[in-house]
Amino acid sequence: MVDIFSKRERPRREDVAAKRIISENRSTISRLADQISGGEFSRSRAAMAKTKEEPKPEGLSIHILGGASSASAPEPVVRVSLNGRVIVVNANTGKQIRLLGQMRAKEGHKFFALATMENGFVSPLDDDTEQLLGDLNGIIIENDDIEEKFVHVITDRLDL
Repeated sequence: MVDIFSKRERPRREDVAAKRIISENRSTISRLADQISGGEFSRSRAAMAKTKEEPKPEGLSIHILGGASSASAPEPVVRVSLNGRVIVVNANTGKQIRLLGQMRAKEGHKFFALATMENGFVSPLDDDTEQLLGDLNGIIIENDDIEEKFVHVITDRLDL
């Protein structure tokens, strides 16, 4: 023998009666719960209601991050990042404007790889920038002084 239980479309009569009794006696139930818990029941309900309220900005300092930056014009600067990317960034915000290439190592020598399709870059430089910096592709960077001069040369060629 198998018993089949199926859910009705409406709630059971017993459930409806229980909910009605609870809602009619809500104040008595709350009073008894406060008596038993020493008032903790009402305090916890008030705390839960307070957490659901929207915060009020009275006396608070509100900081809006992101959005439109100041009206000042971007100040482009050439930098070599910590991971070896040679980029043009906005000196005011620190955001990258353009990728020029990357410092790579081969056989113990550090060299500059211009951002071209031949060097494996997905989004290569435009033709004008590639012509300006094309002869720097593959140049070996032996030390930090040469790297600083290299960045200065790129800055001059791009008129930054």
